[in-house]
Amino acid sequence: MTAQILALIIFLAMFVLIILEVWDRHLITLGCGLLTLVLVFGLGMRSMSAVWETLNVKSIFTTAFWYAAGESSEASSGINWQTIIFIAGMMIMVEGMARVGFFRWLCMRLAKLVKYQVIPIFMTFMVLSFVLAMFIDSITVILFLAAVTIELSKLLEFNPVPMILSEIFCANLGGSATMCGDPPNIIIGTSLGFTFMDFIKNTGLIAVIALVVVVIYFYFIFHKELEKNGAAKKDPSQYPDPAEAITSKGGFIASSVIFLFAVVLLVTHAQTGLTVSTIGVCIAAATLIAAGKEGPGLLKKIDYQTLLFFIGLFVVVGGLEQTGVLKILAGIIEKVSGGNIALMIAIIVIVSAVASAFIDNIPFAATMIPVITNLAATTPGIDITILSWALAMGTDIGGSATPIGASANVVGIATAAKEGHIIKWGKYCKAMAPATVIVIAVSLVMIYVRYL
Repeated sequence: MTAQILALIIFLAMFVLIILEVWDRHLITLGCGLLTLVLVFGLGMRSMSAVWETLNVKSIFTTAFWYAAGESSEASSGINWQTIIFIAGMMIMVEGMARVGFFRWLCMRLAKLVKYQVIPIFMTFMVLSFVLAMFIDSITVILFLAAVTIELSKLLEFNPVPMILSEIFCANLGGSATMCGDPPNIIIGTSLGFTFMDFIKNTGLIAVIALVVVVIYFYFIFHKELEKNGAAKKDPSQYPDPAEAITSKGGFIASSVIFLFAVVLLVTHAQTGLTVSTIGVCIAAATLIAAGKEGPGLLKKIDYQTLLFFIGLFVVVGGLEQTGVLKILAGIIEKVSGGNIALMIAIIVIVSAVASAFIDNIPFAATMIPVITNLAATTPGIDITILSWALAMGTDIGGSATPIGASANVVGIATAAKEGHIIKWGKYCKAMAPATVIVIAVSLVMIYVRYL
């Protein structure tokens, strides 16, 4: 009991400090992570095994960490080193592409295609973010699109923050549409035997309908700001040729091939058995080799603060896992729902969304799977597939509500911050929390209409 209270206090303190922005967020999570190791696992639990399970270093030296038939390793407790390594690899790839002018070239091409009009770019990027995230990890999508958006904002002189926020949300929404789009979906699919097409036909349909609503919503709240700040200043013909942005043709071709290679690996990793950590290392190595003498410079540009932020966050959430707080929460859902399937679905969707807004949705999804399995087995008339889609939509979408709710959020905010565009909690939540509520409402209505 003492350990559980300490774990909750540390988590809440971390959350408050991040909101207040008292110190750099990576210092906050690392400090709270250290307190978790000492106070929760040391004084509260007196368990070194809990410490090692949360640090999770041994997983790196297992075969399954680098090669596995599925993604079951994602559900491991504590620090998710696969996520850390994958993000680092993607950061190196993005820096390599930026070095040869890839993003600036793409910005110019896209701007020219829509005649340098900001609103068409804004709408197109939302849909593009959604579609890419259906097949590619949302972290990769945001690393790519946020960089492109910032380049476009410099060219057309508009504030990139509204676009980045909308792209983050649509990436998380797109990830809910397929089995490979978001880690919780991978866990749900591999644990319960669902296929890629099962997700497409169920969560995919919900996500597409929600996308239409979300695009309208973001247009409504952001179009005036973008129109005011993003008016074209001169005739489109006066803008430079996109080809002029390329600093090295050989490097450009190499970066394009590496990016396409990354897309193929990510789309097919469930079939090839390559884990995201392996893919991240391969992509980073290819980028560094292609960069040649400039490779060490790319390593210096990695956003190490974001990686440290994730490490600290995983440790604090590990405290909630190890002390059984997440299981207690899951047990409450099971008890309150009773045998009413409509109420059960609502509780699973809403609680999963709220929880995922503040804690990592990967361990929460892993914790909830035994709960919905037990509910389906012990409650007459309950179909586990319906509960699975409810869990998937709740965990995938809920993370969009806060800056720390999903990996894509953290990466997108960090990318913007590197260029001087600071997205604070107030700005983020004002736009994203209502969008999250809207999509959760759409998801509930769709599930009720289709399955009940």
